[in-house]
Amino acid sequence: MMKTRTLITILIVSFSLTACGQSKTQKKEITIKKAQKMDTSKLINETVKNAFEAWQAGDSKTFLSYFTADATMTDDGNLRNFQGFVKEACGKEIFLTIDTVGNDGKDVKGNFKAGQWGTFPVFFKFHQNADSKFDRLDIGQFK
Repeated sequence: MMKTRTLITILIVSFSLTACGQSKTQKKEITIKKAQKMDTSKLINETVKNAFEAWQAGDSKTFLSYFTADATMTDDGNLRNFQGFVKEACGKEIFLTIDTVGNDGKDVKGNFKAGQWGTFPVFFKFHQNADSKFDRLDIGQFK
């Protein structure tokens, strides 16, 4: 009888410690997600804002919907495969801040977390055609 009570007590304590650990992890994930939500009110071009928010959410399908099928891009001045870049980086690399917006809202500068490459200041320059779709994206570091 004593062994049974001891075993039950150990099991109850073990389960309660596990539940506490899960609760802390869940709270941490919620805090991180809230911290990643940023003020996008500086983004005055509605299409840029929508594309930017899709990028931040890791929604590559929606992000790509704002671009023409044959959109091009440069990365630090070098031509790069746009579709490949989006598949590789969307959802893994995000803006941490929006510092400046220019060119009628189509140029965005801020701190950017680029996965294994670290965090550094970058620009995204969206080139918008007459149909309000983006046909080119220039990205790169700035000082």
